[in-house]
Amino acid sequence: MLVEVIHGRELNLIKRLLKFLSEENEIEKVIFYTNILSCMNEYFADANGIKLCYKEYGDKDSYPIIGIHGFGSKKETWIAQVGELSKDYRVIIYDQRGAGKSDRPDKPPYTMDMFIDDIKGLMDYLNIEKTHILGRSMGGMIAQAFCVKYPEKVNKLLLITTGPGGKRSPAGSDVFKNNQIERTKKIQINPEKVFWKDTRFGFYVKFRKEMMADPKKKFYGIWSVEDLIKYIQDNPPRPQDITNFINVMNTQNVFDKLDQIKNKTLVLSASHDKMVPKAAGEYLSTLLPNCIFKVIEEAGHECHYSRAPEVNKIILDFLNN
Repeated sequence: MLVEVIHGRELNLIKRLLKFLSEENEIEKVIFYTNILSCMNEYFADANGIKLCYKEYGDKDSYPIIGIHGFGSKKETWIAQVGELSKDYRVIIYDQRGAGKSDRPDKPPYTMDMFIDDIKGLMDYLNIEKTHILGRSMGGMIAQAFCVKYPEKVNKLLLITTGPGGKRSPAGSDVFKNNQIERTKKIQINPEKVFWKDTRFGFYVKFRKEMMADPKKKFYGIWSVEDLIKYIQDNPPRPQDITNFINVMNTQNVFDKLDQIKNKTLVLSASHDKMVPKAAGEYLSTLLPNCIFKVIEEAGHECHYSRAPEVNKIILDFLNN
């Protein structure tokens, strides 16, 4: 399996090994071996005609939960959840087509149905008959659509900082697309500047000040500002990927079918979310017949980072109840 994941970042790690294997720098050696171990749970699944990159955490005999990331994101967005959730569950996170290390075919045009069937393909590859589904932001919209199409495949549904979706106007889609493409270009020039601009939308102002005070601080012993800046630099979306994802958003067509979702559902919103306002999550919860609605106070769109312990507790309480 190690051979499968030796590319990109992992190949650079191996090149570094040649540099310091004979040196006495024990700290560098610890860092290297830690990075190698973090890659060894990364695999590729043949799913729906493409290769999806995924990671697994926890006991493979435990009940599964699949995490779906949002627009312009990657599987590592769940870094603050996998540790706690994997104590009780088999946690599977994956890069959607057109993201991270998964295949990025440009044709045919991406659709919501395609993304849904990718999840089904991943489950088939892993021999998973039924699972909990966890989605955030756009990933939450994909989770809703998956549950409508494959209700028998879903146990509990967890939707974080998301809404019911709906097709954007052509003008609105173009503005959003152009802004995202421009953001990606700026990441290559000055990732720190882009990151801090993003935090104005993603994090509550008080927490943002804590981040600015010490970019090296490991919040909850898991992530730092420096980690998140590196995260947006690694395997960023191409302009075509952005266009493809927007097409998926525009083919979201389950709004009128949400009352068909009978699964126990958790909708978790953030009080100061500027991307998907709390009102959107609350409205979504009224459309789902078997839903619990909760709010993380003093938090923004990235509450799964900033309020990770509280978010994790709510998730586990919902799953274990």
